[in-house]
Amino acid sequence: MIKIIVGTNRKNSLSYKIANMYQENLSTFGAESEILKLEDLPHDFTFSALYENNGKNEAYNAFHQKVKEGNKFVFIIPEYNGSFPGILKSFIDGMTYPNSFRNKKCALVGISSGIGGGGIALSHLTDIFHYLGMHVLALKPKLAKIEENMSDNLLTNRLYKELLHTQAEMLIDF
Repeated sequence: MIKIIVGTNRKNSLSYKIANMYQENLSTFGAESEILKLEDLPHDFTFSALYENNGKNEAYNAFHQKVKEGNKFVFIIPEYNGSFPGILKSFIDGMTYPNSFRNKKCALVGISSGIGGGGIALSHLTDIFHYLGMHVLALKPKLAKIEENMSDNLLTNRLYKELLHTQAEMLIDF
């Protein structure tokens, strides 16, 4: 089962809406997937589940277990201050090193309100995943000016829809 990670803890995020669209793409290819929202992490996990507290927060442990069980991932990454959200970095830091991500595969999708589409955020995250031993799919759609390319919670940009569809197909074969 492919795990789709919503890379923000913001409520009602555009990242979550893109994750739902991505899940639909995967289902058209017959692939099962599960969306994991970082907003569902325990609110105090950075203090109650990391470092010396590893394994002590049952709610975090359940989330962590879902990640450990995955072999393929999709990360929907909003651009925050020229990179990716800090909640995502804390989430990654809480995973068992190196086994949670080593020799697993992922696809990255960047979204931004600006013109970059989250390109720098995707680059930063790619570097981290390479360090952790994760294989990152080369096609990384950058969905720029996302609000201008959506209507009624759906993508209106034909190229963006094609890129997500193509990437989903590539991830399945990856």
